[in-house]
Amino acid sequence: MRRILIANRGEIALRIIKTCERMGIETIAIYSDADAGLPYVKAATEAVRIGEPPVAKSYLQVEAIIDAAKKMGADAIHPGYGFLSENAEFAETARREGLIFIGPEPSTIRLMGDKVASRETMEEAGVPVVPGSIAGIGTVEEAVEIAQSIGYPVMLKASSGGGGIGMVKCSSKEDLEKSFTSVKSRAKAYFGSDGVFLEKFIENARHIEVQVFGDRQGNIVHLFERDCSIQRRNQKVVEESPSPFLSVGAREKLFETAVKAAEAVNYTNAGTIEFIFDEKENFYFLEMNTRLQVEHPVTEELTGLDLVEWQIRVARGEELPAPQSGITASGHAIEFRLYAEDPEKFLPSPGKIEVFSFAEGEGTRIDAGYGEGDSVTPFYDPMIAKCIFSGESRSEALSRAKKFFDGLQITGIKTNAPLFREILENRNFSEGNYTTAFLDNR
Repeated sequence: MRRILIANRGEIALRIIKTCERMGIETIAIYSDADAGLPYVKAATEAVRIGEPPVAKSYLQVEAIIDAAKKMGADAIHPGYGFLSENAEFAETARREGLIFIGPEPSTIRLMGDKVASRETMEEAGVPVVPGSIAGIGTVEEAVEIAQSIGYPVMLKASSGGGGIGMVKCSSKEDLEKSFTSVKSRAKAYFGSDGVFLEKFIENARHIEVQVFGDRQGNIVHLFERDCSIQRRNQKVVEESPSPFLSVGAREKLFETAVKAAEAVNYTNAGTIEFIFDEKENFYFLEMNTRLQVEHPVTEELTGLDLVEWQIRVARGEELPAPQSGITASGHAIEFRLYAEDPEKFLPSPGKIEVFSFAEGEGTRIDAGYGEGDSVTPFYDPMIAKCIFSGESRSEALSRAKKFFDGLQITGIKTNAPLFREILENRNFSEGNYTTAFLDNR
């Protein structure tokens, strides 16, 4: 593998470039008119304009991206996360054109991208799933009937997409009737399908995921868990590992179940199995993300491994760089997603970053997509940087995080840094006593 085109932007593009440089692989960046001056464009070996700022005219242009890869002599494409990373048609097109797609099989992407089909697959494999509908729901009357059978509250979810955009909590029949049409419409607009399904809403839940990896030789391993329970509007804000919630027994059972889930679909490359836990440590399958996660640095800091390098090696047909027995975790790591947004209303705050100053030190890793003088535009996710802190203990990692955010200076835009300072001062959080409702109840 000599040249990789990165079908993404911002900090994840920079992250991939870093590993490629170390491995002696040239990189090709793509950019929209809005991103022409960003650091990742300058860092790549070469860069190609892909279109106008709106994603539909740039980063979602399959034909234009494939053409750029071929014209620039790339032999592989890394999709990063978001955009086309879980688009089976994109992966198939890349392969058809003789390009290596650095990700799982297109058939796996398609299967796991359908939330109803993935639930059915996991049930058949003996993986516990959240009680709910086992097929897509066609009418609001059908939804109400199912909700009454499993009991309120329920989560109404898009079958073909995840994240806060594709789901809403319904606490009553009236909520469900009110939300049904709007969720179907959003699902169609964002994910290309208006299919929806219902799941029982787990009260006082923890959202915990397991990083898995597979190769073409049939080896599948886990790389421990990440607790992603600090969320706003069903979107992750803080992730850490190990989870302060899990007992030894529950953790071992979780890893065993995650590997079983990956084996059920003969998984290759990087993937994440997401689970929801109740207060008694019962857990249920939520979904499988068939790509690298935003929060993968937490696992890297915990294990000392480079997950992007693993992705590239597996895509080249190599066996996993280490067996399960050779993968160890040490200490604690936690990530905070720094966004250009109002810290109270959680609304994007685009604009030019005038000052972006912070202290780097031991146990501090900043994966930033912007620097001073760069503009955060309204066209894309407003994440500025991922701030990852590690230490021999959770308290040491949190101490480093507090020191960092106390000294962080960023002007020109609003950010959610004040929210992080508040979280870090919260006693319940410090003690590891939090659920997905933490930000709503703080």
